[in-house]
Amino acid sequence: MTKHVGEFHHHDIHGFKLYLPDFVYGGIDGAITTFAVVAGVAGAQLSAVIVLMLGFANLLADGFSMAVSNYLSVKSEREYYQKLVETEKHEINTIPEQEKEEIRVIYKEKGFSGKLLEQVVEVITKDEKVWLETMMVDELGMLKDKRIPWKSALTTFAAFLLIGLIALLPFIGLFFFDLVQSNTFFVSALLTFLALFIVGSVKAKIVEKNWVYSGIQTMLVGGVAALIAYGIGYGVSILVG
Repeated sequence: MTKHVGEFHHHDIHGFKLYLPDFVYGGIDGAITTFAVVAGVAGAQLSAVIVLMLGFANLLADGFSMAVSNYLSVKSEREYYQKLVETEKHEINTIPEQEKEEIRVIYKEKGFSGKLLEQVVEVITKDEKVWLETMMVDELGMLKDKRIPWKSALTTFAAFLLIGLIALLPFIGLFFFDLVQSNTFFVSALLTFLALFIVGSVKAKIVEKNWVYSGIQTMLVGGVAALIAYGIGYGVSILVG
């Protein structure tokens, strides 16, 4: 259930914060899909060994798939942006008056007029870099994605593994501690929903939404996915006897 992270603006943040959206969506997907596997196996009343086999298979395969998908998405977005930059740069060099007129129209729509408008146009078009950036943002509505594709992919994969692993911890614990297997599913659910709430709350901070609502919403999505998987697992176990 790969999600796109392009809705976040990356032009004014740096470091890990730049890749936080990748971590959030990787974590959400990891938690939901892995717990869905756990729920499906629990519904089918299979052993903890099967849970771990399918769970780790999901973590590695689905996590890798999501990471590659994010890598290609970021790479394509950067390539598309660069292509538009080259197009605008060519137009600035070959038809400067027409491009200057576009700047004039843009700032006229912003409320500038008369001498002030001409001064703004003159200042912007005097510097090719500023001119180009203005055309990209104000004419095309494009912001440069500063993320490096492989770092986005690695962040996504790491988050998928880290958060997704939480659903499997109680089943791993069966082999090291004296735990009752019948309780492991409920412990797994509790830990997963807690993780989903936290990650959902972090997502809300990024997009400046209500963190409580976002956390609950993320938990509900995970809950629905788990119910579907549990129902299918239970239904199949009944059918095959």
